[in-house]
Amino acid sequence: MTNHNQHLKGKKILFGTVPADGHFNPLTGLAKYLQASGCDVRWYASPLFTKKLEKLGIQHYPFVKAQDINQENLGTTLPQRALIEDPAAKLDFDMIEVFAKRAPEYYEDIRDIYQSFPFDIMIADSVFTAIPLVKSGLNIPVLSIGIVPLAENSVDLAPYGMALPPATNEAEKAKYAELHELMTTVVFKKSTDIYDDILNSHKVPHKKSFLFDLLIREASLYLQIGTPSFEYERSDMGKNVRFVGALMAYAEKRQTPWFDERLKKYKKVILLTQGTVEKDVNKLIIPALDAFKGSDVLVVTATANNQTAALRAQYPHDNIIVEDYIPFDEIMPYASVYVTNGGYGGTLLSIKNKLPMVAAGIHEGKSEICARIGYFKLGLNLATDTPRPEQVKEAVNKILADSSYKAHISRLADEINTYDAIETSAGYVAGLIKAHAARAIPQ
Repeated sequence: MTNHNQHLKGKKILFGTVPADGHFNPLTGLAKYLQASGCDVRWYASPLFTKKLEKLGIQHYPFVKAQDINQENLGTTLPQRALIEDPAAKLDFDMIEVFAKRAPEYYEDIRDIYQSFPFDIMIADSVFTAIPLVKSGLNIPVLSIGIVPLAENSVDLAPYGMALPPATNEAEKAKYAELHELMTTVVFKKSTDIYDDILNSHKVPHKKSFLFDLLIREASLYLQIGTPSFEYERSDMGKNVRFVGALMAYAEKRQTPWFDERLKKYKKVILLTQGTVEKDVNKLIIPALDAFKGSDVLVVTATANNQTAALRAQYPHDNIIVEDYIPFDEIMPYASVYVTNGGYGGTLLSIKNKLPMVAAGIHEGKSEICARIGYFKLGLNLATDTPRPEQVKEAVNKILADSSYKAHISRLADEINTYDAIETSAGYVAGLIKAHAARAIPQ
């Protein structure tokens, strides 16, 4: 621990996160560090995270007024979501129902928490929609942590979610400008309008914009998980954006690391996952298992407790291992290729472990992650979330045969491993608290 301690000790910190593992987990390492630095750390989150927070030893404020739409009940709470095929329309629906409409409910809960726990700073994931309300209404600094690639609008880029590469000339920039106009006035008009109305009704000063973009600009400081070399270059990046490296989930040291004797037997090892949100194993897990069953490639699959027993029965082959959960940092050093639907945490771990990827994801913003994997040549982007077995096999074989993917990801790993993500982030927390306190002193 460093000299942040003098500014952190005794400070009250409230974390707030959207109810999904990919939003909650990346912030846990920082939360435990701040707690160890002498902060009183508490967390506002869905009841879904009660057990996790108990285990972490962090006081939990569950949702009271906020409707709990989470990764487990998304399909049953919003059954109409499954009928939306178009990725942009589905994203607009999510931005309204999962994000925008929850903002005032989150804020009411947080205002109540503030009465008994007057926190010095709030730390939230980057799409936690109460950020501008808390910052403006409670006059508290809010630190936002980018748990997905940078979603800020830029003149050099197409609208976020379209998964297009950066513009290379003025004609492409002009085309992207038209697309931005189309997105705000047509495709994402409803979610943009709804969130704008919410902020106006709470008298929050802001410039109307695409929801994810607005949240970044309104944060007191925005810490982007990742590194500049895993992000598209922009000429107009926000002045509040900082890169912090691979901010990871808190993990206790395990007595016995995960291991299977078959890791010694097979020369080629694939790690396969489709994350915690996607429940349909027919999308990626089954095609990948079909591609390699009975082959000389070991496939190690992490299901996130999703149909594990059924998959084991369906694939009893010696070269297939199916587990509910595997600590990725323990298996990745043995793996040759990571087959993923593009979760950000797993992608960053893959980079840290110099492990090339086959990416197959579209929804929940995963298309942007997969696009970057392809653009920076860290692996192959299949640009679909329903690949055929032969597509997966061909992509894996291509990566195994072409050493350039390993070379590109190794260079990026060397950059990302120079960051001490938790230490850097804690420094920004301390700086924000100090700056806010200085402004608050009457002259």
